[in-house]
Amino acid sequence: MGDQQIEVVDAGAIQQVPEPRLEKIRELSIISVDVPEDWKQGGRLMSGLLGINITLLGCALISSGAFYEVAVVEHEVLSFLSVLMGLTGCWMVVYLIWTSRQKNSITLKDSHAGPIWLRGGLALFGICSLVLDLLKIGKSVTLVHCESPLKIIHPVIQGLFIVIQTYFIWVSCRDCVQVHLNMTRCGLMLTLSTNLAVWMAAVTDESLHQSVHEESSTVNQTNNSTRDLRAGGESHGCVCITAICKTFQTGYYYLYPFNIEYSLFASAMAYVMWKNVGRVINQDSHHTHHTFRAPKSVVGLVCGIAVLVTGLGIFIVYEIEVNTEEAKSQALTMFYIFNIVALILMSVSSIIASIIYRFDKRDMDGHKNPTRTLDVALLIGAALGQFCISYFSIVAIVATFPRDLLNYLNLVYSLLMIVQHILQNTFIIEGLHRKPMHDWHQEDHSSVAFHDKDVFNEVYRNPAAAISTDNHNGSNCLNKLDTQSVGIINHCITRDAKTEWKSKVLREVSLFLLLSNIIFWIMPAFGARPQFDNGLELRFYGYPMWVAVVNIGLPFGIFYRMHAVASLLEVYVMS
Repeated sequence: MGDQQIEVVDAGAIQQVPEPRLEKIRELSIISVDVPEDWKQGGRLMSGLLGINITLLGCALISSGAFYEVAVVEHEVLSFLSVLMGLTGCWMVVYLIWTSRQKNSITLKDSHAGPIWLRGGLALFGICSLVLDLLKIGKSVTLVHCESPLKIIHPVIQGLFIVIQTYFIWVSCRDCVQVHLNMTRCGLMLTLSTNLAVWMAAVTDESLHQSVHEESSTVNQTNNSTRDLRAGGESHGCVCITAICKTFQTGYYYLYPFNIEYSLFASAMAYVMWKNVGRVINQDSHHTHHTFRAPKSVVGLVCGIAVLVTGLGIFIVYEIEVNTEEAKSQALTMFYIFNIVALILMSVSSIIASIIYRFDKRDMDGHKNPTRTLDVALLIGAALGQFCISYFSIVAIVATFPRDLLNYLNLVYSLLMIVQHILQNTFIIEGLHRKPMHDWHQEDHSSVAFHDKDVFNEVYRNPAAAISTDNHNGSNCLNKLDTQSVGIINHCITRDAKTEWKSKVLREVSLFLLLSNIIFWIMPAFGARPQFDNGLELRFYGYPMWVAVVNIGLPFGIFYRMHAVASLLEVYVMS
C-alpha cells in the first residue's frame, strides 16, 4: 500500500505477497481505493511517537550534559546512548535471523532505495567511525587512573553497533516487509532515533571543542566564569598530559565529520525502510537499473578536480596562518576570494543545467519514490542551516556599514552562499524527478512508427548503417525506404544527437558540482570557521548568541554538502 492510495500491482507482484497480506489487499482493492492508511489505524502513528519521544529525550540529555552547572553529567549521557545502541543492535540481529528463516516475509524490493554509492559511502564512513572508536578507547586507556570505565565501554558498544548496523542496512535497505508490520516499524524507528541521538552527541562534542578553541583566542576568560563547557567530553580534572594521549585526542577530533555523516546516512536509510514497510510494488514497471560508468565528462572532471585541489591547498594555508595575528587578515581574504570564485562557477553551472532542463523533453518520473521524497526534503531542510548563518552575517555587515575589503568580501560570500544553494537545489531536484535518459531514449524510439520494420531494426541495431560514409553500404539500407521513412530516420538521428549533447552537458555540470561540493564539505567539517575568525559577527551579536547560531546552523550546512554529493551522483548516473 502507498502513502495515500493503493498502488496498482500486477499478478506477479501479488503472488509474492504472503497469504494474510494478500487477502487484505484483495479485500481493500475490491471495496475502494480511498481506504484509511495503516498509520491512521495506529501502525505508523505508534512507531512515529516512539521515535519522537526517544529523539527529544536524547536531545534534552545531550544538550544539558554539555554544561557542568546542570545536574546531568556525562556518565548519564553515555549510559543512555549505550543502552539505545545495545537495544537497537539486538533488534537488528533478531531481524536478520528472523528474515533468514522466513524467506516469504520479504519478497518485494524497492529498487530506488539504497543505491550502491549510498551503501558504499555508509561503509566508508562506518570504517572511519570504527577508527574513531579505537582512538577513543586508546585515549581512555591512557587516562584509566581518572576516567570512568564507561568511557571505555561506550566506544566498544558503539563499534559493535556500527558493524551490525552497516551489515543490516547493506543487506536489508531495499526490503518491503509484509508481515509483523508494527513490530518492524517500531524497530526501524528505534534505529532512526538512535542514530539521531548519536549524531547529536557527536555534533555537540565537536561544536563545543571548536567553540572553546575559538573563545580561548577571542575572549579572556576568568577562573570564575559561569560558562564552563565540557569541550570534547573532557571530565573534571582528567585531561591529556602525555603525548600519546594528545595524539589520540587530536586524531578522533579529525574523524568526527565521518562519524557525523555515518549517523545521518544511516538515519536516512532507516527512514526509507520504515516508509517501505507494508508497501506493495509492481516489480516489473517500477524496477530500474542505474549503473555508474567511468566518467567521460572531461571538462567537468578537470574543473572539479582543479577546484578541489585548489581548495585543499587554500584550506591548509588558512588553517596555518589564521592563528597568527600578522597573517590572519591575508588568510581570510584568500579564503573568501576562493569561495566567491568557486560559488560563482557553481551557480553559473547550475543555471546552465536548469536551462537545459527547460528544453529537455524527458517526461517526469511520477512513480511513488520515498527515497526521492526524502532526498528533496533533506536538501531543502539542510540548506536552511547555511541560510540562517548567511542572513545573520548579512544583517551584521550591513548594520555596521563596513568599509574595509574583508567585510565586503564577507558580504559577497554570504549572498553567494544563498544564491548557490537555491540554484543547486533547483538543478538537483529537477534532475531527480526526470526519467533516466536511457529509459526515456528507449521509450522514445519504440514510439516511432516506421513503414519498414526490418529497416528500422537494422538502423537501430547498427546505427552506422544509417550514417555510414561508405556510399555503397549506406545506400543499400536507405534504398529500402521510401522518402517519408528516410525523413523519419534522419529526424530521429538528429534528435539523438541533440539528446546526447544535452546529456553530455548535464553530466559535465553534475560532475563539476559533485567535486566542488566535496571541498565545501571538507573545509567547515575539518575546522574552517571564518564566522569566528573575522570577528565582525562576534562583536555584533555577542559570544553566546553567535556561537548558538553557528553551532546550530553549521552542522546542517555541512550535512547539506555531503547529501548534495550523493544526490548529484544519482543525477549524473541518470543523465
